[in-house]
Amino acid sequence: MNGRTLLGAFALLVLGLLTWELRWVLLVLFGAVVLAVALDVPITTVRRLLPLNRPAALVGVLLVLVLVGGLLAQLLLPELLDQFTQLTSLLPALAQRLSSLARQISWLPNLERQLMELGTWDRLQPLGSQLLGFAGGAASTTVQLVLMALLAILLALDPRSHQKVVVALTPGFWRPQMGLLLSECRQALGGWLAGMTLSAVSVFLLTWAGLALLGVPLALLSALVCGLLTFVPTIGPTAATLLPLAVALLVSPAKLVQVLVLRLSLQNAEAFLLTPILLRRTVNLLPTVALTAQLCLGALLGLAGVLLALPLVVVLQVVCEQVVVKELMDRWV
Repeated sequence: MNGRTLLGAFALLVLGLLTWELRWVLLVLFGAVVLAVALDVPITTVRRLLPLNRPAALVGVLLVLVLVGGLLAQLLLPELLDQFTQLTSLLPALAQRLSSLARQISWLPNLERQLMELGTWDRLQPLGSQLLGFAGGAASTTVQLVLMALLAILLALDPRSHQKVVVALTPGFWRPQMGLLLSECRQALGGWLAGMTLSAVSVFLLTWAGLALLGVPLALLSALVCGLLTFVPTIGPTAATLLPLAVALLVSPAKLVQVLVLRLSLQNAEAFLLTPILLRRTVNLLPTVALTAQLCLGALLGLAGVLLALPLVVVLQVVCEQVVVKELMDRWV
């Protein structure tokens, strides 16, 4: 092993350690890129329809988003707050219902006894420190989200200059391919974001309508949770179903079965019909790849890793197709 090989291995080791130490900075930066691409999709559409420069189009898109968000908040926020208050008041009844069901099943432990044990002073003392840690984490997350939004606006304001910087850092013989690679990554990520947004809105509206027709309480809150968790495929829809099922259990077992049938129908329609149609022009992620990425990044980075796992996989899949497959494997004869 010569000196150049040792130097290269040492440089890779240092780069890996530096990447790990700066993982949260890189996560915020990648989140900003995702948000910038999400802004770039409507900005490009507006510039095709109207003779506006990019800054004016960006301001127009942001104003529309603020106005639409304010209108939706004015229409839905009072009802959501009311339903959230109802949910907090229903939690004791839900715990009592689950406890009564647990008593009827011999192989289940006594749920009520375990809940009472959790309420002892010895168990509650560590909870205080955990809540303080959670408050500190929430403040740090808020700062990271604000920085992410500011970076996204700056990236969306002048994406070509940032793209030129990335291309300039590439070796000269591969700069044309790097420009094409960045364009394809942007197209794939933009298509994925647009498709998932339409899918989430559809799931929200259909779930809201279905739960309202079934007469299930907290229909709007449950539908909103189901729509938002659509952005976390495989894990999200299953976790979102727990809320309407728990509320339906308080009504009757028959209502729980109806809600379960509704959610299974919508999940299968979204997974096997709606999402493939919306994403037919972009990358098609295998469920195993998506779930593995969510588990790995979730274990390394927590909730933020789970949320950004799928956009990262979309970009990595394009990179693998264009670099690993075409530039390396196809030429390896």
